[in-house]
Amino acid sequence: MEKKTKLYLLTGFLGAGKTTFLTSVLNDLTGRKVAVIMNEFGKVGIDGTLIRKEGMELVEINRGSIFCSCLQLSFVSALIEMADRNMEYVFVESSGLADPSNIGEFLEAVRVVKGDVYDYSGAICIVDGENFLEQIEDIVTVERQLKFSHLVIISKVDLIDDKKLKEIKDKIREINNKADIIESINGKFDYNFLEKDLIEKQWLESEDTTNTPENKPKTLTLTYDGEITKEKLTQFLDIIKKDSYRIKGFFKLEDGWNQVDVVNKTIDYKLTDKAENGSELVIISKIGPQIIRPIFSAWEEVVGTKMTLK
Repeated sequence: MEKKTKLYLLTGFLGAGKTTFLTSVLNDLTGRKVAVIMNEFGKVGIDGTLIRKEGMELVEINRGSIFCSCLQLSFVSALIEMADRNMEYVFVESSGLADPSNIGEFLEAVRVVKGDVYDYSGAICIVDGENFLEQIEDIVTVERQLKFSHLVIISKVDLIDDKKLKEIKDKIREINNKADIIESINGKFDYNFLEKDLIEKQWLESEDTTNTPENKPKTLTLTYDGEITKEKLTQFLDIIKKDSYRIKGFFKLEDGWNQVDVVNKTIDYKLTDKAENGSELVIISKIGPQIIRPIFSAWEEVVGTKMTLK
């Protein structure tokens, strides 16, 4: 009997550390047949650039949530395509705003077409240790991701104290009292989930997702051909970040190409050797299209030269 492909779903709100986690896992699986289906809300995939490695299959599905009817066919097609390639592992990194409550529907759709090709091995939810307690109060997606997870990894534990960590764990347990909870410090964790049976203790029936075409967040892509200083880009980001769920991309600054990552109030720069054709930022708006005017206004005030916003 042909061995099934192990399928893992990776969830977590914007900026929690899903791509960092996935990069670490892929390094551990070097030499194995591994595929990644990566889902981002922006028109342009940013994270796929960060995880590409030799021998890995990558499919990017952009412009919405794979759990929404708007991308349902694309997601099922990607799962079928990977089944045809006889991979050992398939990791689905869903968008930070994805509600995976209906994952069972997708697995059933693949089963109808291809048979029992996948061994669904669980949903892993990355929880942002710094920002989770605020997010869980305001964003329904965070709770849905936790409810349907089989392993919870609290990231950025090195940035919080023991009291906050306990509050986070207590809140997680309110929502999901079965999933294992582990901690990640500086992106490292001591737990080999590949050898565990994550879904031994629970499997929830599918529910309707809260992701719909109507509530899809507005995502914009800012492109720029020139070079600016880190100081100016920081000034610009400081103005618009309060109205954004997440800002990320690559930008040419005075010290070279930088990977830019904005989560809540934190702006992070990391030098990269991934030279791009032009600078590009993906901005996921909290306030819908109303963010367009403040973006143009802030850019004009701080930078003053031409950029494009789509």
